[in-house]
Amino acid sequence: MAADRDRFSTATRIRALGEQAAARVYRAQNRRLRRPVRRSRLTGRAALLALVIGALIVALAYPLREYVSQRSEIGDERRKAQDAEERVEELRDEKARWQDPAFVEQQARRHLHYVRPGETGYILPAPPGAQEDGEAERLRNRSAPANRPWYDNLWDGIDKADRAAPVP
Repeated sequence: MAADRDRFSTATRIRALGEQAAARVYRAQNRRLRRPVRRSRLTGRAALLALVIGALIVALAYPLREYVSQRSEIGDERRKAQDAEERVEELRDEKARWQDPAFVEQQARRHLHYVRPGETGYILPAPPGAQEDGEAERLRNRSAPANRPWYDNLWDGIDKADRAAPVP
């Protein structure tokens, strides 16, 4: 009797396991049937939308690039105009300075070595090793014919010939 009970209980257990497995299969089939057929995520509408967006990007890329480059050119031109305005102001200031007779006299004394009547002008040579200004270098070059342009040598030769000619 104990053996029948073990066998009965094993058969009952197997039957219960079979029923549980059948119920799981049935539930899985019902879930699969209830769920709609899984399609790919890219639908026709999504593909059309992607195509339209791509076409818009391609169509707007060149004008947008031109817009950005023109904006940078406009900025460059504005900076140039501002620099030109600053330069004009500097030139106006310089022109106003040149209208002053005292400034003109100062520049003539400085650059052309002009002196007033009764004054004695001196030009001192630069000490050895000191940096020379343009005037001192020009005066030094006048005495050395090899460092001068050919036309300066020509005119100096003509001037010397005129001075050497006897006056009748």
